[in-house]
Amino acid sequence: MTLPEIQHLVRQGETETLEFKTKANHPEKIVKEMVAFANTKGGQLLVGVNDHGEITGLSAAEEELYSLENAISKYCFPRINYRYEIIPVSAKKAILIYTIFESELKPHYTLIEQPENQRKGYIRVADRSVQASKEMKEILRRKRKKAAVRFTYGEKEKVLMKYLEENDFITLKYFAKLADIKPYLASRTLITLVLAKVLKIIPREGEDWYRFNTMPV
Repeated sequence: MTLPEIQHLVRQGETETLEFKTKANHPEKIVKEMVAFANTKGGQLLVGVNDHGEITGLSAAEEELYSLENAISKYCFPRINYRYEIIPVSAKKAILIYTIFESELKPHYTLIEQPENQRKGYIRVADRSVQASKEMKEILRRKRKKAAVRFTYGEKEKVLMKYLEENDFITLKYFAKLADIKPYLASRTLITLVLAKVLKIIPREGEDWYRFNTMPV
């Protein structure tokens, strides 16, 4: 990629498939962004560009690269598919461009050692990487199998469909309350309907939304 191409890319601002980082001084946090790209549509991560879209560059790009490569090996599971480039932007500075490909092994996780060993999945929502809910991770996992999904159209499904005919979306907690069922059963029902392409899941930082699949996001 050439410098003019980078400048054109940066002018777009951060998006669902584009993220800027000034430096790699917290590489474990950058891995979170990479995992989110792999779990969603893929994307590009530019290190040496600040949040305002200014190409500040890195004075020690090779060292930043080394730090990031170690972090990917240490904190990412399973390993993501990506490539990187080091692009000079001046006589003394360069930027790192990571291209992360959408994965066929979703979901991917970051492995956090402190305070205890934890595995967190992330997905990309607009220009942010947010933690994936239990339902979102299960949907990603089961989509890999590409198996046909069947479900019974029972009383709880009727309650759900009636509500969505009159409202744009529903959350898991509200569905459980509305249908007077346990949260685990509401979760299982919503996952099944998403996999059956009846519903669409809209990931959010608080609670995911569920709406009819035919409705635009």
